[in-house]
Amino acid sequence: MDSATSDRPAARTPLGRSADNGLKIVVVGGFGVGKTTMVRSVSDIRPLNTEEVMTRAGERVDDVSAIQGKTSTTVAFDFGRIALNERTVLYLFGAPGQERFWFLWDRLFAGTLGAVVLVDTRRLADSWYAIDRLEHHGTPFIVARNDFGGPRHTAEQVRDALDLPEHVPLIDCDARSRPSSKNVLITLVEHLHALSTAQESR
Repeated sequence: MDSATSDRPAARTPLGRSADNGLKIVVVGGFGVGKTTMVRSVSDIRPLNTEEVMTRAGERVDDVSAIQGKTSTTVAFDFGRIALNERTVLYLFGAPGQERFWFLWDRLFAGTLGAVVLVDTRRLADSWYAIDRLEHHGTPFIVARNDFGGPRHTAEQVRDALDLPEHVPLIDCDARSRPSSKNVLITLVEHLHALSTAQESR
């Protein structure tokens, strides 16, 4: 084997022909809640991301007081892919969290079947806009509380703070963990299936 061949990256396994259900999912939430981390941890492929180093000029625009140590930020979107089973593949789009990039969200929501709203319970108010936009578009969603080790709130307290209807699933997760992030996506798919079944039975 020559050196040129050995330096090539290993080929990635293509999707099987039986994977016939491709679902577009968006991961939204406030600035620094772990959206990029979740897409990166769960994706079967090397994720595409548009992270840039945060500058002093950006610090005057984005509130970083609650996320000390954050050095980069998404400026367009993250993209990843995960196969849940032989027939269902999720295409994941992580939306930027800063208010100055919210104008991108409406385009990201186009063609989306469902969404994950990732929240940091230390900063619940940062999630209000995401939920408002999803409800405006009529996009089904679930809420996942990312574990930052901060003050614990009961599920009822979080539901009250976010004004969540009872039918919207609320679960805990660790965005750094692939099994945990995958469980979030499975919960969303199950929620979408339940909504579809209920609509068909009417």
